Amino acid sequence: MLTVAMTTYAANEIVVYTARNEQLIKPLFDAYTKETGTSIKFLTDKEGALLQKLKAEGANTPADMLITVDAGNLWQATKLGLLQPVQSQTLLDNVPAHLRDPANQWFGLSVRARTIIYNKDKVKPAALSTYEDLGNPKWKGRLCLRTSKSVYNQSLVAMMIQEYGEPKTEQIMKSWVANLATPPISDDARAMAAVAASQCDITVVNTYYFGGLMKKKPNLPLAIFWPNQDTKDSGVHVNISGAGITRHAKHQAEAVKFLEWLSSEKAQNLFADVNMEYPVNPKVKPDATVAAWGEFKQNPLNVVKAGELQTAAVKLMDRAKYK
Repeated sequence: MLTVAMTTYAANEIVVYTARNEQLIKPLFDAYTKETGTSIKFLTDKEGALLQKLKAEGANTPADMLITVDAGNLWQATKLGLLQPVQSQTLLDNVPAHLRDPANQWFGLSVRARTIIYNKDKVKPAALSTYEDLGNPKWKGRLCLRTSKSVYNQSLVAMMIQEYGEPKTEQIMKSWVANLATPPISDDARAMAAVAASQCDITVVNTYYFGGLMKKKPNLPLAIFWPNQDTKDSGVHVNISGAGITRHAKHQAEAVKFLEWLSSEKAQNLFADVNMEYPVNPKVKPDATVAAWGEFKQNPLNVVKAGELQTAAVKLMDRAKYK
């Protein structure tokens, strides 16, 4: 709960609006306060609600930083004029170019891959290859997908539009829909449960959902497959959780220091490990459980396209009858 007054601002504090759950983010706030003495007040809410709150508060906002998930949401914050550019060599060194805003208004802090999960009892990994191949007739009645209303799938399709163009991407989406074993499912965890229960054999989810499920139920017959890994292919679709400094930050310098710290090797282990994500800083190794899933080649397209092409992706999925 946010307790900062709207008109008084202590010098040695930062106010953060975050769409990440408190249990995932508070350990980082506590660690930073312990290390620096800077207190962090925070408000948690859904992405859309936080963006609207920032917009309504305008110059009166107490927020210095926005932390949220998915590049599409961060891009939306820039389009609403809610963030400001940050000049920081530390951030440029720690965050790869394709995982930050080209205008430096936001920076990725952890990486999540949206990849294929399959039933080990029903599918041999040699039968899998690319995202596009999920539309192959051999998978008819064997594919489960999360609903097109998910921002994660909207971002995936947006990145495919950037890579392949709309006509080919629409053809791929139609082929996926033709292979569905069930109507689109409400979330990634339920999609994996359907695969485990043999309602379908394959699905596409964010890696941390897989990690969380297998931690609770290690005996499920599920495994990860990394698509599009051939030299001619671009790699696995990745997205981020990330942060930016608000346009009307009252503690700008302190907030930039905190953002730099979040990208540091020390903080990256904390930030990524707590949600079984990948560190954005290439100098930091993932948690042992995450590393055990194997290495993969990331798609190098800048994730800003997940936002820029989001509207086009939604319209395309509608045309493809992907509900």
